[in-house]
Amino acid sequence: MPRLSETQYLKFPFTINAEGPLTSSRADHVREQIEQLLFTSPKERVFRPEFGVGIRRLVFEPNNTALWNITHKQLLSSLAEALHGEVDSKTIEVSLQSQDSQLIILISYKLAAINRQESHAVTIAGDSHG
Repeated sequence: MPRLSETQYLKFPFTINAEGPLTSSRADHVREQIEQLLFTSPKERVFRPEFGVGIRRLVFEPNNTALWNITHKQLLSSLAEALHGEVDSKTIEVSLQSQDSQLIILISYKLAAINRQESHAVTIAGDSHG
């Protein structure tokens, strides 16, 4: 029987090769969930309109304290809800940085079931078209 830290999840985006569907480890699965949350725009999912942060739009917004504070709170709330059960919500930390035409988001958290600290950085370029 596999240990909790060895559990495999379907990879996102869903991919099939000759051996069948690709899988991800627990830590990779959580990173994939974070990326889904960040890059999905609110109301993009028909059955979960509240899901998503739509982070790409922030690259073109003014760089000011009020926007950063609102974004920080929105990210913490959305991450805690989306990762409930996988991550200890009290350990989620988010930092936002802007340099040149890039937005850098650093997310740190502790995987609840295996008590392991993880961090994930996402960089969004201002000239991305996705």
